[in-house]
Amino acid sequence: MTWSQNYDPLGNLIFSSLVAALPVLVLLGLLAFWHVRAHFAALAGLVAAALIAVFVYHMPAQLAGMAAVSGAVFGLFPIGWIVLNAMFVYNLSVETNQFAVLQRQIASVSGDRRIQALMIAFCFGAFIEGAAGFGAPVAITGALMIGLGFKPLEAAKLALIGNTAPVAFGSLGIPLTTMADITGLDLMKLSAMVGRQLPVFSLLVPFWLVAAQVGWRGMLTVWPACFVTGASFAVMQFLMSNYHGPWLVDIVSAVVAMASLVFFMKVWKPKEDTDMVPTSEPPTAQAWKAWLPWVFLTLFVFVWGIPAVKTELNAIFNREIEVPMLHKAVERVPPVVVHAEMEKAVFKLNLLSSAGTSAMLAGMLAGLCLGVSPLRLLGIYGRTIWKLRVSLLTISLMLAMGYVTRYSGTDTTMGLMMASTGMLFPFFSPIIGWLGVALTGSDTSSNVLFGNLQQVTANQLNLSPIHMAASNSSGGVMGKMIDAQSIVVAAVATGGRPDSPDAGTVLRSVFWHSVALALLMGMLVMAQAYWLPWMVVK
Repeated sequence: MTWSQNYDPLGNLIFSSLVAALPVLVLLGLLAFWHVRAHFAALAGLVAAALIAVFVYHMPAQLAGMAAVSGAVFGLFPIGWIVLNAMFVYNLSVETNQFAVLQRQIASVSGDRRIQALMIAFCFGAFIEGAAGFGAPVAITGALMIGLGFKPLEAAKLALIGNTAPVAFGSLGIPLTTMADITGLDLMKLSAMVGRQLPVFSLLVPFWLVAAQVGWRGMLTVWPACFVTGASFAVMQFLMSNYHGPWLVDIVSAVVAMASLVFFMKVWKPKEDTDMVPTSEPPTAQAWKAWLPWVFLTLFVFVWGIPAVKTELNAIFNREIEVPMLHKAVERVPPVVVHAEMEKAVFKLNLLSSAGTSAMLAGMLAGLCLGVSPLRLLGIYGRTIWKLRVSLLTISLMLAMGYVTRYSGTDTTMGLMMASTGMLFPFFSPIIGWLGVALTGSDTSSNVLFGNLQQVTANQLNLSPIHMAASNSSGGVMGKMIDAQSIVVAAVATGGRPDSPDAGTVLRSVFWHSVALALLMGMLVMAQAYWLPWMVVK
């Protein structure tokens, strides 16, 4: 059975877009306003998406069902697998009492919460994003800040806002390498173009992050630290993306930003310092042990992400199984693509070569080095699974909904609505990317979904295809903080306490930050298209 997508089933793009948006409105409305538990809200969104796919878009029910199954599996692996093992590393650190030592060492840089937020949510989060991506940065930085004494909602909000600027270059540049594969555009030009958009926001986000934490007045007393952090990251992001490529942008930029902030804090102190813990540095031996789980995590995930290593591991362990009834059964049609093409649908079984497995092995090895018995390690791992059982179900349901909207074409309907804006399209181009990430939870998936649409529309409007395609990825990073997957991960990472927030509370805390940053990106892209053409890669 094959089925061709129809992006305007009601014969009016506006009406079709309103109907296509219903699953998202159901999900976000139940989470944000009716305080429904996340897994029930996700289930309601999935049901709404399936009903619209079958009865409005006339997608065969078995295709819609298999799309949901495919998304649910992807939600568990690799997304849930990465979150599970990142949280295992954190729980290991807590249960071995090494987290308290780590807390004192980070506080030794500065006891000020604002500086710690810059160090962890922005710098360290960008490093993890560059090495692993998916939900790992939010999970790890949220848990770290909880351990340092941040309130759960504050930690969740800061982890999400901090995880914006690096997303387009995450997982060793996968979003852009995928965009190049999908569109046939030059990878180095795409990298350079994104590197002429995101550095503006890399400079802005540290200020925004601290302002969201303590207000604009509280931010002004530490603005030099915000500037040093943002400027050092932005400069390296520009240089690496324009003169090296997308692969190591986040990792190099994060290391330089962390080092710059540490050195700067040795010669400068904020006027208002809010110490949380004693700032005496722990003994070297203790510090080494405390960082061991995170060093192993970073090392394992980084090595796994090196293209040559990843290729070799995938050649041995990676297996792709075609999704029954769904693989090459759904046809994407113009104007989303130049020529009609069949959507691939496969289960990727690369368990032994995944970033999640790297995190698990890092945790196990670190535990053994810290003197933890294998039996106790298994106990910690089992308790981690039990704590995350509902959250893993929620992530699975969220991705199931996302896959139904993707294969039915409802998300493309909303993208086409924005693409019909003519001369205003440069403003809406990054908004399409924002929408794609908000729906799918991934900048890579958003680029797959809308990359060709951006290219085709740019050619029709005599705009630069490189510029518009890159804007899809740059705008997408602003949607990362409100996608269902990230919201659930943030709630999980900061859960387990009486004052821990639910997913709806987390969503409300960051929603308008995401919208505002997306609108600013739209303004920048439009300015580049019409008034700053020298910034556009030729």
